[in-house]
Amino acid sequence: MIRRPWILVMAAGRARRFGAPKLLARIGRESLLRRAVKVALGSRPAGCVVVLGAQAPRLQAELRGYPVRVVVNRRWRSGLASSLRAGLAALPREASAALVLLADQAAVGPAELELVMAAGRQAPRSIVAAGAGPVLCPPVLFPRRLFGALRRLRGDAGGRRLLTRFQNGLVVMEIPAGVLDVDRVADLARFRRQDRLSREARGGSSVVAAPRQRG
Repeated sequence: MIRRPWILVMAAGRARRFGAPKLLARIGRESLLRRAVKVALGSRPAGCVVVLGAQAPRLQAELRGYPVRVVVNRRWRSGLASSLRAGLAALPREASAALVLLADQAAVGPAELELVMAAGRQAPRSIVAAGAGPVLCPPVLFPRRLFGALRRLRGDAGGRRLLTRFQNGLVVMEIPAGVLDVDRVADLARFRRQDRLSREARGGSSVVAAPRQRG
């Protein structure tokens, strides 16, 4: 049986473009950070690691009561790669894969994560990335065999370099919702409107995703 992956929720950045502690911003009654953690846990992973950096004490308070491992990356200013290394270091030895989710990806839900996980079970040695047309983005699933390559990354590119390096056999899940992250206050306002309208029009997610092979 293929084990379920661990989820790494990336929540270490300063959010300069937002102009305030972005992950404390509310959608309804919950913060962006809590929303991301609830989404991660809702997909029934093997476990969940939340990587904090900037605003760590305030964000830690948001995570009380959630069954997650919290890691504070003291080197968060050096870029996303350092947060990936911190998250990987917190995984147990038996972790079969790591699914990377950005905490500001408000439009990603458990259903989208499960689609990525399902593709990973079908291709356990491949990277599985979300995408919309030519654009690739998290959530991204990395098999254990690439943990070493992830640890060697430096700077702010994160795992994107590996998507290019290992593009032969890369599996892409077409999930339009996955490309929406909240970088600016206007993005949050737009998502709130979309979320309200979608909830009024239907129940649950209407995102349709289909895997395709690259390479």
